Amino acid sequence: MAEATMTDSREREELAAELARYNITVHRPGDPPLFTREPKPAMVPCHWRAADLARLLEKLGETLKLEAGGQRRTLRLTNPGLAWGTTPTFWASIQYILPGEIATPHRHAASALRFVMEGHGTDTIVDGEQFDMHEGDLVLTPSWTFHDHESRSDKPMVWLDVLDISLVRALDAVFFEAHESERQTPSAIPDRSFRLYGSGIMRPVNPRHAKASSPVLAYSRERAEAALLAASALEPDPCVDTLLEYQNPLTGGPALPTIGTALQRLRPGFRGAPFRHTGSSVHYVARGEGVTTVNGERFAWGRGDFVAIPPWASYAFENASASDEAVLFHVNDHPALKALGLWREERL
Repeated sequence: MAEATMTDSREREELAAELARYNITVHRPGDPPLFTREPKPAMVPCHWRAADLARLLEKLGETLKLEAGGQRRTLRLTNPGLAWGTTPTFWASIQYILPGEIATPHRHAASALRFVMEGHGTDTIVDGEQFDMHEGDLVLTPSWTFHDHESRSDKPMVWLDVLDISLVRALDAVFFEAHESERQTPSAIPDRSFRLYGSGIMRPVNPRHAKASSPVLAYSRERAEAALLAASALEPDPCVDTLLEYQNPLTGGPALPTIGTALQRLRPGFRGAPFRHTGSSVHYVARGEGVTTVNGERFAWGRGDFVAIPPWASYAFENASASDEAVLFHVNDHPALKALGLWREERL
């Protein structure tokens, strides 16, 4: 609705005062349009550099305590175009746990994940299933699952935390509960889900998993990167080179119903064609150096950096190295857009 087409502007303004008494409105001149020709996101592209994050994380560890009640020590990657969150649907944070610390158990309606950036010697328990966490591993904490973490390392542990809390808040579906204990008691068989579903090619004949999220809660770096390397021997996609999604082995769909996760390999010398799509994403550089150009703005990234891509932004990847690969971990809200029938993609 363009303001220029309103020949009854005066009548609309006069009517507005009466309608307001009944909690009713009509569209008036100056109101933002309900419909636009294409998405006009408030989110802006962002680049967070590893050196800045490392310095701030160390300061965070020196300053803030990790206390009981489900509290966490995190740096939240905040988008300056948004009042809240990293993207319109999720918040990405970096969690920092010192040697010997315990992040006590809690659960929430928001789905979450952890991608390990640095360290080893920490384990997490998700509804009784226990996993050792190593650099490059992905661990899921689906909606309403208790989860806690304990560091037995002699060095700090750092990982990416992502929660679809912005989406859950927008839907007024927020629930939270702290656990009564400092740590959960692991199940008698703490890797049951992996034993049943972790092969990736076999599954129980009569699966009992009833949740929308994947029954596999931990995806190891070794398996994920082996699959990525095998796929990269094929012809590259002109936009993304090689990009594989972490999947739910029961459905073949995304591992979480609202958050997408993927691993990307850019071979040496790759220059991708630009493309755009509905849905937002954040990319973490696990290895290598390169450039992502977003709406004409170049972001030169290196290991440990993050780049956030707004919905419907044109972007392209580049690995200028003649000899070294680049590997990026992607987190996005594409599953939610696809489930709602709002997914659209254009190759430019």
